[in-house]
Amino acid sequence: MTQLSVNINKVATIRNARGGNTPDVLKFAQDCERFGAQGITVHPRPDERHIRYADALAIKPLIGVEYNIEGNPKGERKADNGQRRADNCPDGFIDLVKEIRPAQVTLVPDADGVLTSNAGWDTVKNQEYLCDVVKEFKACGIRVSIFIDANPKMIEMAARTGTDRVELYTESYASQYASDREAAIKPFVEAAHVARECGLGLNAGHDLSLQNLAFFHQQIPWCDEVSIGHALISDALYLGIEETIHRYLNCLK
Repeated sequence: MTQLSVNINKVATIRNARGGNTPDVLKFAQDCERFGAQGITVHPRPDERHIRYADALAIKPLIGVEYNIEGNPKGERKADNGQRRADNCPDGFIDLVKEIRPAQVTLVPDADGVLTSNAGWDTVKNQEYLCDVVKEFKACGIRVSIFIDANPKMIEMAARTGTDRVELYTESYASQYASDREAAIKPFVEAAHVARECGLGLNAGHDLSLQNLAFFHQQIPWCDEVSIGHALISDALYLGIEETIHRYLNCLK
């Protein structure tokens, strides 16, 4: 069965907009597990506009399901007013992940200032760098996934880095789904076959929703994990988080 990992970044966005600790991000992560989610995903960015480095550290001992931390390994936490934060957190993404040692780290090539992830890795140009990063994380016993476009060449080159999995960037599938779902899914099915032939595990994420998730799963039932945040948290505003998680899990049956 494809596992559902809930990305809780948006919950932290709401908390940070007002200050204080409402909603409680740590409790929300625990509740997602209680309601059936098989994983929790966070994506701390250098400006900490949603999940903070301290959140990422605090979540680990509170959950029993798989913990997935996404981010750019080149990320360096930005200082506030020229001063390092006094929270005893590492300032670099790699050091943060190595301290937490989650089940999985997903490498995402986010550029500074982007609103959300908008491209996968060029595994040809970044081959040497990715090899080094993958090796460093795997030495700590952390499973590695590389965020990637549905491009067979990039997947083949990702396999050469030693990564355990790739995560297909599904924005183009989601945007085309309503007009022609068969055409939308075709490159992803091809990419998924290439990943399997290369011996890679397969994850997927970005703009997957209650509208398009079931069809994606029907076409690629061997996908190991989907990571869903924005749509799932948005649905929870209407349905409640427990009912929302149950509906997403039903899409994966």
